[in-house]
Amino acid sequence: MGDMTNSDFYSKNQRNESSHGGEFGCTMEELRSLMELRGTEAVVKIKETYGDTEAICRRLKTSPVEGLPGTTPDLEKRKQIFGQNFIPPKKPKTFLQLVWEALQDVTLIILEIAAIISLGLSFYHPPGESNEGCATAQGGAEDEGEAEAGWIEGAAILLSVICVVLVTAFNDWSKEKQFRGLQSRIEQEQKFTVVRASQVVQIPVAEIVVGDIAQIKYGDLLPADGLFIQGNDLKIDESSLTGESDQVRKSVDKDPMLLSGTHVMEGSGRMVVTAVGVNSQTGIIFTLLGAGGEEEEKKDKKGKMQDGNVDASQSKAKQQDGAAAMEMQPLKSAEGGDADDKKKANMHKKEKSVLQGKLTKLAVQIGKAGLVMSAITVIILVLYFTVDTFVVNKKPWLPECTPVYVQYFVKFFIIGVTVLVVAVPEGLPLAVTISLAYSVKKMMKDNNLVRHLDACETMGNATAICSDKTGTLTTNRMTVVQAYVGDVHYKEVPDPSSINAKTMELLVNAIAINSAYTTKILPPEKEGALPRQVGNKTECGLLGFVLDLKQDYEPVRSQMPEEKLYKVYTFNSVRKSMSTVIKMPDESFRMYSKGASEIVLKKCCRILSGAGEPRVFRPRDRDEMVKKVIEPMACDGLRTICVAYRDFPGNPEPDWDNENDILSDLTCICVVGIEDPVRPEVPEAIRKCQRAGITVRMVTGDNINTARAIAIKCGIIHPGEDFLCLEGKEFNRRIRNEKGEIEQERIDKIWPKLRVLARSSPTDKHTLVKGIIDSTHTEQRQVVAVTGDGTNDGPALKKADVGFAMGIAGTDVAKEASDIILTDDNFSSIVKAVMWGRNVYDSISKFLQFQLTVNVVAVIVAFTGACITQDSPLKAVQMLWVNLIMDTFASLALATEPPTETLLLRKPYGRNKPLISRTMMKNILGHAVYQLTLIFTLLFVGEKMFQIDSGRNTPLHSPPSEHYTIIFNTFVMMQLFNEINARKIHGERNVFDGIFRNPIFCTIVLGTFAIQIVIVQFGGKPFSCSPLQLDQWMWCIFIGLGELVWGQVIATIPTSRLKFLKEAGRLTQKEEIPEEELNEDVEEIDHAERELRRGQILWFRGLNRIQTQIEVVNTFKSGASFQGALRRQSSVTSQSQDVANLSSPSRVSLSNALSSPTSLPPAAAGHPRRESLP
Repeated sequence: MGDMTNSDFYSKNQRNESSHGGEFGCTMEELRSLMELRGTEAVVKIKETYGDTEAICRRLKTSPVEGLPGTTPDLEKRKQIFGQNFIPPKKPKTFLQLVWEALQDVTLIILEIAAIISLGLSFYHPPGESNEGCATAQGGAEDEGEAEAGWIEGAAILLSVICVVLVTAFNDWSKEKQFRGLQSRIEQEQKFTVVRASQVVQIPVAEIVVGDIAQIKYGDLLPADGLFIQGNDLKIDESSLTGESDQVRKSVDKDPMLLSGTHVMEGSGRMVVTAVGVNSQTGIIFTLLGAGGEEEEKKDKKGKMQDGNVDASQSKAKQQDGAAAMEMQPLKSAEGGDADDKKKANMHKKEKSVLQGKLTKLAVQIGKAGLVMSAITVIILVLYFTVDTFVVNKKPWLPECTPVYVQYFVKFFIIGVTVLVVAVPEGLPLAVTISLAYSVKKMMKDNNLVRHLDACETMGNATAICSDKTGTLTTNRMTVVQAYVGDVHYKEVPDPSSINAKTMELLVNAIAINSAYTTKILPPEKEGALPRQVGNKTECGLLGFVLDLKQDYEPVRSQMPEEKLYKVYTFNSVRKSMSTVIKMPDESFRMYSKGASEIVLKKCCRILSGAGEPRVFRPRDRDEMVKKVIEPMACDGLRTICVAYRDFPGNPEPDWDNENDILSDLTCICVVGIEDPVRPEVPEAIRKCQRAGITVRMVTGDNINTARAIAIKCGIIHPGEDFLCLEGKEFNRRIRNEKGEIEQERIDKIWPKLRVLARSSPTDKHTLVKGIIDSTHTEQRQVVAVTGDGTNDGPALKKADVGFAMGIAGTDVAKEASDIILTDDNFSSIVKAVMWGRNVYDSISKFLQFQLTVNVVAVIVAFTGACITQDSPLKAVQMLWVNLIMDTFASLALATEPPTETLLLRKPYGRNKPLISRTMMKNILGHAVYQLTLIFTLLFVGEKMFQIDSGRNTPLHSPPSEHYTIIFNTFVMMQLFNEINARKIHGERNVFDGIFRNPIFCTIVLGTFAIQIVIVQFGGKPFSCSPLQLDQWMWCIFIGLGELVWGQVIATIPTSRLKFLKEAGRLTQKEEIPEEELNEDVEEIDHAERELRRGQILWFRGLNRIQTQIEVVNTFKSGASFQGALRRQSSVTSQSQDVANLSSPSRVSLSNALSSPTSLPPAAAGHPRRESLP
């Protein structure tokens, strides 16, 4: 099903069309063309064709109140006729494609060529072979059989190349698979509320069918196209489709069109679904972008034809669109191919994290050094050979000897290439990938669902966390514990009898009607458990209060169903209150209002007395009430909510749009204090953060006293410390200059001490995060993590280095903007994320320490050996084996170390900490010295120590010597034991600590040892090994064990004494990236722009006709949640994105697309920039 291209999808649906046309009163085509219209056009069209939205519901055989019957045959039929709510993802790369990509590696190509030449030459026996005159400087007998075996070396090299390629491809494949699994998990978790058979149920987005009645509310991402049937105050952010950042107000009579992929920013309501999947507006655009994979050549022709038809049929709605169909075709052919390649190129770039940036840079530096070494090796070998043969021995160059000489030169070339192969640490990128993939998988168990790989490692460097209060630090289970009703302040829930009957009735009505009807309190699932709270938790607390007063809210609601509510002012972060207007039996109106007490009380002019009669409530009464009731409640950490009402005459009807007049002159019914207890594990988690050098700040919309009380309970602030708690207003006053502009140096005065920001708006949160990130106040740039759950947190989550969204309470918009989703909404999971992040960093350092020791030793041995003895002591195949253990296996072994609590005992590394610290440099050089000393001793006096034949100066095809086998074996043994040393990078003594907690490590070390035995004893000619005796083996292992002892010696030397040691692999602070890399980036952008120019004219002409803008490319590729697989292909087109448009759900910036850790200014990035340099 997933492989079906979009064009097949269409043709299938169109075939169904003809056969099933009569089943429903409107066809898919009609509905699709209807959804193309906007605003008044749409209203007119609905009136002319159908009558009204009710009529459309009838034609679709659905009821606006009861929804679909939800029977399986009916749902299946709808899926068949109108399509499924599913956009076929792009095909993943096949294993063979990955193999082909792995083969593109330059060093491997060089090796392959060398091996093939070597093979060819070994089969070519020139007549002059027996000619004594060609005998080279090295004499020595040569068996006939050995000469025959000349092909083995070439074949062995090819075989090891195949091994390396398969391992690389397999790793890529599993990474891809993991990523897709993650995406599908994110998609499956996305559910949507629909009404079926009068029951409100949550179903996966893919199950939605045409005709479903969906309930939409603040923070939803619409999963399908539909028509608005009923609701209140609905505002939609359609920037993802239109590029207009203004919110669009929806109403049944003016603009009922709701489109998939847009965000509900305010209000709530119901819609009838009219188009799903590839037929929805988002789906149509995806099809034009070719997300269904028609770009593949074999289907190209067919796809284009059908695409043309689709476009043509689509444009019947508007005649002028006929041209669009024609123009879309050149767009396809011009862009299709290139766009695909570009996507391929960019796919990996987007995934590259900062750490990978640092590593790639390091790998390139090492590679360059290796290249120089190998070139010198080859030149020296060739010169030595020619001088020795033709000058010293005065041999003439005989034509029949040419093949013999060529064979020598090829052998030298292979040695050179081998030095290069060993020098290039191709295991580095692999290690990062394995480590990140492993961490991401394990973080799932710790309730962290990672959406962007690099977030995992950035988290390890976090220096500040700005957390929400409700739901993250607290349990988000609200209960009313105090109340002020009828002039009495009750410290616990009052006895129902003590409250006046009139007051009680008003109170119950005010709470039951003026809250979302989706909010309910259900009986507990298990005996003895607490009742389940569904919907908005604050409202649940109030409904719970009604139940505690032995009243019931259900009868009130059934008497006044949602459809009868006259007008609703929904809650938003500006109003900080919610009001509902109802029509009374006598045609007059009553409005119930509830909200933050200091805000609602300001609008109250009367208050209900103990007798249930309103009496005057003057400003000075209010001040007294704030002092005596609200502040004491707040200081107990309670959230204070005021419930009020107001009556309006029915004639003349008030002007409901004039909010300021409507929301004034209220009568206060009561003020309640709602407790939201701190999660039990939070104080400990916060203590761990503070110990790990991370500052936790609380940013909340609550009253400052409540916030301070909770902050003390959590341990964010300790009495007697020097800290700031500010309200949003005060914060803004302090950071703005006279003109009202925000100044960075003013923020710098505040943020280091700020711990609590209360009554803050989403913009304040964004300002604070941006201010901390842009600050140059400390020597390390701050790395900020932010948690958020509401739609309004989107900008801050995007701006932060790592954004955490709440998996349970979070809205779709917040999840869209985040990097990591906390599936249990728990702050302590963030601490786990920090631990894993630091672990990734350490794992890479461990691997580097091991890898570089091997590289240094192997390169020097091959180089000096070749220069002194005209033959590398380590043969090409042996080098490849060593390369395979140290690169691939070691990266697996060292990158999968589980994290320990000790990681949280140190301060964050910061952005410009080098990858290789002084301690590590000491370890690398120290171990290299030990290994080189022993290998050279063995090379030059080994034959005397073991009483064996010398392996030096042997002729071309001589049998493998015991001497060189011992050297090879010792070398591998030393690496094996050094791998254990590499497990610690901070100079710890006990390298075995926790070794058994990592079964992968143990398996790999033992496995490598076993294979080494097989190679040495049975490897024979291909591995240039001759079997060793037991005592020789013992010596090899003994020398290897020496590594562990030597490691202790190195650990004793204080690093501070070794001033000469340099660090490596750091990003300097001033220019966060070296010049050359910046230039590379500029080139990449220019290249991308050139690519864009070509198709741009076609793009704009074509896409504007579908009333979209090019921005849709980014938004859907990187934003729309039901097409997750495209998320990671960074979209180059984000250049055309509106910088001001913060609320758009796309999170793409050009600089993210480039591999190196750039930090372009936001304007250049085309989107507010998220940097993450460790």
